[in-house]
Amino acid sequence: VVRRRLLQRYEHQPFISCLAGFYSCRWKRYQRERTEPGKCCCSMRECMFFPLLVAAFCLSLVFLYTWGEGKNDYNNFDWYNYGNLGFWFLWSLLILIVAAVLFTYISLLLVLAMCLLAEGQQLYLHWSHKIGTFLVLGFCISSLFALSILWRDHRKTVRLSFQVTAPYLHLGAIALMVLLAWPVALHAIRADKKVTQVIIVGPYLAILLFLFLIPLGMYSPCIREVGTLGPKPALIGHRGAPMLAPENTEMSFLKTIEHGGDGLETDVAISYDGVPFLMHDDTLTRTTNIQEVYPNDAGKAASFFSWDALQKLNAGTWFLKNKPFVGMGSLSKADQNQAMNQSIYTLSSFLRLADSHNKLVIFDLYRPPEKHPYRNLWLRKILDVILNESKIKRHLVLWLHNSVRSFVQSVAPGFQHTMGRKAPIEDLLKHKIVKLNLVYTDMSSEDIRKYAEANITTNFYVVNEPWLYSLAWCSGAHSVTTNAVHLLKDLSQPLFLMTPQQYNIMWILTDLTSAFLISLIFVL
Repeated sequence: VVRRRLLQRYEHQPFISCLAGFYSCRWKRYQRERTEPGKCCCSMRECMFFPLLVAAFCLSLVFLYTWGEGKNDYNNFDWYNYGNLGFWFLWSLLILIVAAVLFTYISLLLVLAMCLLAEGQQLYLHWSHKIGTFLVLGFCISSLFALSILWRDHRKTVRLSFQVTAPYLHLGAIALMVLLAWPVALHAIRADKKVTQVIIVGPYLAILLFLFLIPLGMYSPCIREVGTLGPKPALIGHRGAPMLAPENTEMSFLKTIEHGGDGLETDVAISYDGVPFLMHDDTLTRTTNIQEVYPNDAGKAASFFSWDALQKLNAGTWFLKNKPFVGMGSLSKADQNQAMNQSIYTLSSFLRLADSHNKLVIFDLYRPPEKHPYRNLWLRKILDVILNESKIKRHLVLWLHNSVRSFVQSVAPGFQHTMGRKAPIEDLLKHKIVKLNLVYTDMSSEDIRKYAEANITTNFYVVNEPWLYSLAWCSGAHSVTTNAVHLLKDLSQPLFLMTPQQYNIMWILTDLTSAFLISLIFVL
């Protein structure tokens, strides 16, 4: 035994030492064993554990992709946690970093294993890495399960993302199979039994054939003939430009206008003395300094404050303190000073601003809670502000609220009536609906086309990511509500756009090239 160890050849020993050291913590040559021809690459225990390492790689990749594609809704996730935990933190970014680190760790282990197999070394994963593998498996499984329970719509987001990323994922998967061809071929050749060779090569070829043929089932509205792409969707600022300024403030709406937004979206509540004002949340805790000004009333509904009391609150300092969006960037000194001096905005001022710049407006209306003096008069009060105080041009108003729609149509003809859900075309035409305002997970190019044929346009909310905006563009959406007007306005064409002929050529060339390289590897 000693003689055999002394006669071990020295070629590539430093390289193998590094591989085995990082993978097995076996830095010395005498601690390692070569795989004899026709023998298994590792002990039975290691053979049973290796599939767990592959499973950890697959699950960590799935979770990283799933969470990465969910960036469009990170802000909602962070505010959900704020509401439950009571303090602000960018949990979405932390999870993304953890997912990337875990995927990188497992990928490195798998690469080390493949290299050791290629060098004819027996595999032995150190116990610390085994614990790490179990931790990655546990984290990914629990995280994917939690997502499926708490964030069910996220699955729809992932399915939509495939319509943009599937061609690139296909290329990546084919490239990975080419890289795996070398260790698979080497290990199969060293096997002395046909059954063993079939067990090694069979699954590899089955997966490869599946990847070669999977483009036959791909669909993307961004694969289309030249000249069939519709106009770029209009941009409606969601509560203004909340990545650049405090939401629902004058500064936020001015930023949207400055960056070329086509419309403004907001949320309307009514003060205790009947003044409609802009506020998304039920309480004032998140977006004002109420805990400093009225600490004993911090949990009280926003509608139970008088307008005089609301005017005393600052609606901007929270934005500078919390930085609510991932990758916001830093504000200029002038913008910081302007944000610090924002106050709660009235509906009347909002409408006059939109009218002066000829911008569309759409808003969610919140009925006051019970025991509020305007609980049964709130719609009349809001209509009075729209029609008499602001006197905004009526065609600029996208009326979304569904109750007493016929009354609104009678007293305020000219509004563009908008429905917040899908419905049969006959019902929409009966109620004089000209636009649908839908959550982006309901996006369907077929439905968009069907509604467009009846002169009903579609708006999707909230679309922040360029890939999702590109998909809405390719699908034929008329407009999107977004937090990122300043980013999407610079998109001159969809991120992914090609003709069917171009895609077929790319697919066929990829398959042929990879088949040639894999065949060459197996032959050599």
